[in-house]
Amino acid sequence: MDRMELEAFVAVAEELHFGRAAARLHRGQPTVSDAIRRLESTLGGRLFHRTSRRVSLTDLGEALLPDAHATLAQLRRFQQRGRSLAAGDRTRTTLVVAHAEYTGHQLLLRCLPQLHERFPDVTIVPEAMPTTAQLTALRAETIGLGIGWATGNVTGVRARVLSTERFMALVPATHPLAAHTELSASELSTTGLLTWPHQINSGLCDRLLSAFHIGGADLRIIRTADSVHAIAAHVAAGAGIGITVESALDHQPPGLRVIPLTGPSTTADQVVLTPTEPSDTATALRDLLLHASAPSPATDH
Repeated sequence: MDRMELEAFVAVAEELHFGRAAARLHRGQPTVSDAIRRLESTLGGRLFHRTSRRVSLTDLGEALLPDAHATLAQLRRFQQRGRSLAAGDRTRTTLVVAHAEYTGHQLLLRCLPQLHERFPDVTIVPEAMPTTAQLTALRAETIGLGIGWATGNVTGVRARVLSTERFMALVPATHPLAAHTELSASELSTTGLLTWPHQINSGLCDRLLSAFHIGGADLRIIRTADSVHAIAAHVAAGAGIGITVESALDHQPPGLRVIPLTGPSTTADQVVLTPTEPSDTATALRDLLLHASAPSPATDH
């Protein structure tokens, strides 16, 4: 298998649409389809269920997606390391920093310049990666640190909580629920919801499912999108009510109300992940992130 096959697999898995995956990779759709067929032939099994209206991951595809992310991260680290050596820099090391969608990117942006100032000889490579893939990559030591969402069965990796985030509903200002100050799962039970794809953030999806299950409500996800901005656009177009997490909202979407969910399992822990024996650079970044995420002490006026 080659790099293009892995990139095509990841893109289709995250977009669940061959056309959008091709546009993301700046390739023709036939090229992406051929790459998937070659990879499936090599593996001896189907990665996707395909119909004329829907694309979804098979069990094999779900199982292999984290490994594909980890392998691509290793290839990028290899490429960066090779460039440094070819340029005559034999002392420079690389720290790959993975971050899941919907995590607090502003927090990372505040900390990376401080890390670069302290470790000027380290090449820092940010990498978008789902939490499940981060766990695989950390165990394989293909990334040095990850920011993701708390999930079960975290073994061989150290996890520290950065923040506890509330689920938030994005509601059109004209919707009957827009006047509420909080919303429960039961109040959203009969509503079509828009949220993140399970393959991008399985931990968040499972947490949201738990909130509805505990509340005896039905979770009706009618559409998924890989960014909060895309979710907000669908909500504004009248497609339904969006669900996101507080840290993903860097502004108030115009024409929408942002209403917190209330009840059991309506929060999720954002975590910083490191190997069991992190490098000095990864340890420093972890500490910077924990310090930056700590609540500010109250100020007397």
